[in-house]
Amino acid sequence: MQRNTQDNCTEGQSSMADPGHPVKCSPVMVDGVALNGPTVNILDSEDFLQQSMAIILEDAVKKATDVKEKVCEWRPPEELKELLDLELRDEGESESQILQRCRDAIRYSVKTTHPRFFNQLFAGLEPYSLVASCIVEALKPSAYTYEVGPVFTLVEDAVLRKMMELVGWEEGGDGIFNAGGSMSNMYAVNLARYHHCPDIKQLGLSAAPRLVLFTSQECHYSISKAAAFLGIGTKNVYKVPSDESGKMIPSALEELIKKAKSEGAVPFMVNATAGTTVLGAFDPLEEIADICGEHNLWLHVDACWGGAALISKKHKHLLKGIHRANSVAWNPHKMMMACLQCSAFLVRDKTGLLQRCYSASASYLFQQDKFYDISFDTGDKSIQCGRKPDAFKFWLLWKAVGARQLEQRVDRALAMARYLADEIKKREGFRLLMEPEYANVCFWYIPPSLRQLEDGPELWSKLHTVAPVIKERMMKVGSMMVGYQPHSDRANFFRMIVISPQAGKADMDFVLDEIHNLGKDL
Repeated sequence: MQRNTQDNCTEGQSSMADPGHPVKCSPVMVDGVALNGPTVNILDSEDFLQQSMAIILEDAVKKATDVKEKVCEWRPPEELKELLDLELRDEGESESQILQRCRDAIRYSVKTTHPRFFNQLFAGLEPYSLVASCIVEALKPSAYTYEVGPVFTLVEDAVLRKMMELVGWEEGGDGIFNAGGSMSNMYAVNLARYHHCPDIKQLGLSAAPRLVLFTSQECHYSISKAAAFLGIGTKNVYKVPSDESGKMIPSALEELIKKAKSEGAVPFMVNATAGTTVLGAFDPLEEIADICGEHNLWLHVDACWGGAALISKKHKHLLKGIHRANSVAWNPHKMMMACLQCSAFLVRDKTGLLQRCYSASASYLFQQDKFYDISFDTGDKSIQCGRKPDAFKFWLLWKAVGARQLEQRVDRALAMARYLADEIKKREGFRLLMEPEYANVCFWYIPPSLRQLEDGPELWSKLHTVAPVIKERMMKVGSMMVGYQPHSDRANFFRMIVISPQAGKADMDFVLDEIHNLGKDL
C-alpha cells in the first residue's frame, strides 16, 4: 500500500518519496491562510544581514569613533523628517532601500562614541559590550526565568554579587538589573516605603500615614518623579540644602527630619547622592548614615554616576560609608562604559524583602513545582515582566578587560578631568566654577567683549546667553558636544564630562580652543 506523503509536504515543494513520480503538495488552508510551512526563511536574509553588519562596522563603529569625523550631522526636525522618509506604507521596500535607511539612521544620529562627545554621563565605544548587546538582540531572551534565560540569569547573579562585594556588603544581599537609573531610584523609594508600611502593598495609600523622604537639592530629578508616580507627592520630598561644592549638609538634614516630625509627618527614607549630575559631588555618607540610624530611616545611595569609583583604590574614598546603605543604584553604562542600558539596583537585605515587595506570583511564569531550583527565577522581584539581560553587557566586558583595566579607566578619566581643570585656570577668558571632585568639569567662557566687565548683574546677564550660542554653533559644525546649564543663581556654564579612554590630552585642548573659536565674536 502506497504511503500518502502529502501530509508531510511543505507548501510549494514536491514529495520525493517516489523520485520518478514527484507529488505536488496541496496547501493546508485555515481561514484562507496556507499553513504548510514557514513564510519567512531567515537564511534568505543572510545576504542582507552581512551587508547591514558591514554598514554598522564601517559607519557606526569605524567612522563614529574617528576623531576626524563629525560628532553629529545636524538637521532641524522638519528637514530630517523629509530626509528620512518616515511614512509607513502597505508594501515593504527593496533590500537596497532598507540598507540606505540603515546608512541614513547612522549618518544623522549623534555619535556618542566619538572621542569628542562630552555631553552626557556616558560616552565611548566598548567593543566587548557591543558584541554582548548583539548576542542579546540575536537571541531575544528575557531574564525572568531560568528556563527561558539560563545563561543570563546566572550571569546577572554573578555580576550583582561582584557589585555588592565592591559596595562592601561582605554577607551579600539582593538586587536586580532594570531599565535605567531612574527606575532603580523608583525601586528604592517603593521598597523603602514597603519596608516601613508593608500593608500598603495590599491596602494602598489608605494604609499609610503622610510619608516624607529627604534628598539633597542637587539630587537627580527621578526622586521627585518617583514620589509623584508612587502617590507620595512631590511636596513630601524635602530638599536638603547643599554646601558650595554640592554636598548635602548633614545638620540641615537633621533639622528637616525634626521639622517633618513636628508637622505630624512620618519620615521613612533619605536619598544620598554619590556623584551628582551637574557638579559631580558626593554626599557625606558616613554622617548621613549616622542620622538614618538614629531616626530609623532607610538610606538609599544614588551612585548611578559615582559608583564606578568603587573599583578604584585611589578614588573609592569618595563613597566612604556606602556599605551602610540599605540600597544602592549603580549604572555600569556610565563610567564603566557598558552599552546602554545597564543599571543595577542593589539591596543589603537578605530576607527576601525585594521579592515580597514586588511579587505578584504569576502562576504561568513562576510555577512552584518546576524541575529545577526556582530561586533562579528572578522575574517576580522585578517591576518589569519582560526584561533584557543587561548584566551580560557588563559581564562580557569585565571578563574581557578585567578589574585592573576598569580601575585604570576610572583613574585616567579623573586625571584627565584634573588636567582640563588646570588648563582652564591658565587660559584667559575661561573661569572654573569649582574644583572638580569627579569627572564633571564646570566652567564659563567669557568672550573678549565681556572681559572688561566687573562681576555683577550686567556681566552675568550677558554671560548667560553665551553658552547656548556656542552650543548651537558646535552642533551645527559637528565638531564636538559639550553640555551647558544654569545652576541655582549661576549663569549658564559648560559642564564637561570626561569618561572615554579614547579621549586624550589633545581632545581636552581642542575643546577649549574650539569654544574660544566659536564664541570669541560674541
